[in-house]
Amino acid sequence: MENGQPLPQRIKVIWRFDALWLFLIALAVAVGSYVALQFWSVTFFHWTLWLGVAGAIVGPLIIFLLIPYWYRFQRYQISDDDVELQSGFIFRKRVAVPIGRVQDVKLAAGPLFQWQKLQQVTIQTASTSHEIGGLDPEVAEQLRDQIIQLAKEARQYEV
Repeated sequence: MENGQPLPQRIKVIWRFDALWLFLIALAVAVGSYVALQFWSVTFFHWTLWLGVAGAIVGPLIIFLLIPYWYRFQRYQISDDDVELQSGFIFRKRVAVPIGRVQDVKLAAGPLFQWQKLQQVTIQTASTSHEIGGLDPEVAEQLRDQIIQLAKEARQYEV
């Protein structure tokens, strides 16, 4: 789906903040492990401390460095029959949500999304939900309206 719509570039800022939060959480776990090991004077588990520190630094760093590649493969496309979503750069995933199965379309924006003036579109079916995260508000509303209109038309033809 190379001709699908890419997400706005500002989504990368949110992904970087997610990597930063992951780093801070992993670092807090590593520091907590260090304090616990010092408190209980256990020498057997010191390798876990270094493993935690390495994970706290290397994991988020790898995620941070891979954000441009991850961004390249995040796409969506709307047709009369379905909504196609593509994600993943190592493990590619393409999902086609049939328009006739759409029950609800929601828009949401948490604090980071609001800060970057982005919205998340959630497409709800009877069995699951799918998200397109990080769209401009105008595009998100237009997308929601388009999907709802296509779903109404699909239901009319089913009867």
